[in-house]
Amino acid sequence: MAILPFKRVMCANRGEIAVRVFRASTELGFRTIAIFSEEDRVHLHRYKADEAYLVGKGLEPVAAYLAEDEIVELAKRHEVDAIHPGYGLLSERASFARKCRDAGIVFIGPTPEAIDALGDKVAARKIAQAAGVPVVPGTPEPVRTIEAARAFADKVGYPVMVKASAGGGGRGMRVVRAAAELAEALERAGSEARKAFGNAELFIEKLVLRPKHIEVQILGDNHGNLVHLFERDCSVQRRHQKVVEYAPAWSLPLDLRERLAQDALKIARQVDYTNAGTVEFLVAGDGPDAGAHYFIEVNPRIQVEHTVTEVITGRDLVQAQILIAQGHKLSDPE
Repeated sequence: MAILPFKRVMCANRGEIAVRVFRASTELGFRTIAIFSEEDRVHLHRYKADEAYLVGKGLEPVAAYLAEDEIVELAKRHEVDAIHPGYGLLSERASFARKCRDAGIVFIGPTPEAIDALGDKVAARKIAQAAGVPVVPGTPEPVRTIEAARAFADKVGYPVMVKASAGGGGRGMRVVRAAAELAEALERAGSEARKAFGNAELFIEKLVLRPKHIEVQILGDNHGNLVHLFERDCSVQRRHQKVVEYAPAWSLPLDLRERLAQDALKIARQVDYTNAGTVEFLVAGDGPDAGAHYFIEVNPRIQVEHTVTEVITGRDLVQAQILIAQGHKLSDPE
């Protein structure tokens, strides 16, 4: 595979991650392109780029950064070679990755096919099972009726977790500790998921008690090479949002940490994963399955917490993303 001669890199995002992408791109010698909504016209990321352009005139701020067609057309007009989506917003939209590809612009991230396969949590569970990786007992398909939800919860026993099939970030999730709470939890989680992700589908899992929440950083190139960069412990959370993250996960046995890393690679290989991603697991802390680990989801993008891994490995993950998108091998010198 020939190395693509990038000259101009856009970040289709805002705030800290856009600044991060511009720093990495500048250090690699590329000219940087920012986009900004009307409300963000004086925000820092606009001034950290070599060029900046307004998008989504007349739209709400978030909607402006989700204007896929306008962003791609703007990139074409200004001869952008590659677009980094950052995290959030367009980063897990396979439709945007496809539009970039169709326009001859490199999407700095996994393929649209990998995003499609892993972006839906129900589909990702099936991929993990096909790879021989344990998953939390859950509904094999999204729940369509309250009767189906009750039947599953009665079978596995309370407490259970109602979860949105799409998206992440703790949205569309509710813990249900008794049958009387189930209907309201489904209604609230579905409403929240619809607003956040445009998809109200939900599934239900058995609640893992007092778990450790562990995530494994993976990185794959376009030549079939795939590695993990160890794990991060993100067990300290509030409302399903991570508050403290550290690496390595020193409270877990070394052999368990290695099993988690290998299971992450098994899942990634099922979809020929490329670029950066994070595979997340729960390790049960209480109950009859204490110490057992379960796959929960893949985030097919760079994460906010990627800098924790950078500290322990010395690897610039955003630069790695860009170099992989250019066609470099993981083994190539940075």
